[in-house]
Amino acid sequence: MYQKYLPGIGFAFVLAAVATVLGNFFPLIGSSVFAILLGILANNLFHIKKTYHAGLAYSGKKLLQYSIILLGFSMSIGRVSATGISSLKISILTILIAFISAYVVGRLLGMGKVLTTLIGFGTAICGGSAIAAASPILEAKDEDIALSISTIFFFNILAVFIFPFLGHLMHMNNATFGTWAGTAINDTSSVVAAGYTYSQSAGDLATIVKLSRALMIVPACLIFAGVRYVRSQSSHQKVNLKKIFPWFILWFVVASIVTSVGIFPSSLVPATKFLSQWLMAMALAGIGARVSFGQFRKAGAAPLLTGAFAWFAVAVSSLIIQYFFS
Repeated sequence: MYQKYLPGIGFAFVLAAVATVLGNFFPLIGSSVFAILLGILANNLFHIKKTYHAGLAYSGKKLLQYSIILLGFSMSIGRVSATGISSLKISILTILIAFISAYVVGRLLGMGKVLTTLIGFGTAICGGSAIAAASPILEAKDEDIALSISTIFFFNILAVFIFPFLGHLMHMNNATFGTWAGTAINDTSSVVAAGYTYSQSAGDLATIVKLSRALMIVPACLIFAGVRYVRSQSSHQKVNLKKIFPWFILWFVVASIVTSVGIFPSSLVPATKFLSQWLMAMALAGIGARVSFGQFRKAGAAPLLTGAFAWFAVAVSSLIIQYFFS
């Protein structure tokens, strides 16, 4: 039964291996972005056999979910609580601002609801990981996932260079900059890069703030599933709640709790984090290998403009909240 998946899974494994090596050489970009780019290049420069399609689809869906579950083992709820109520308040407010900004601009530019939601979700919480978690619940198409991740990645790279410069220009202290970077930069690797470029203490705080923000993936995904179920009932569509419920998010929470209470050996956390990143790379390679350049040309500038507006709104609102409402 599973033999039909092996060729595609093997191909995704090879692309993930190359992406991981490249990610180690260029940590600011990371293996996830390299994986989806390699997948897209493979699909557009070479003819991928149909025998690979089933395995690539499996990688893009199932392996994606397994990677999110494993991620839970590296996110202790106890560590996140150390950030305090103030950082959570800023995170929640900026998350709402990101969603609203992306939705308004995306809809004005004529973008689809799913792509708009993914860009808003990735900007609001934690970039590619948030998009990966929400995409199965929203039944996002491969091109929407690829477009949203590529958009988020573009602004992550800009943030690494712009944020430390602006922080020094505005004479921010370490606490202010760490909180700003942790709430306004999307991807963890970019948060770490920008934070530790500023200072050691700013980097430490930014990383912890980022972890607390990333946990918002769980309630947000549950809300997505609930909204989808309610809409299906109002339109008299037959949707099985058990089928659309994001069970992998539930297992993510279980994994986080297991780590938090000390049941899971801390010595194994680095291994689960590495395996999570590896499966994520395989999943994104699978997604990228089913996307064509024509889809990007068709989308035009709308995704980038939506991402830019949402990112700007989050960055500015985070500073305003810190300076005037904290």
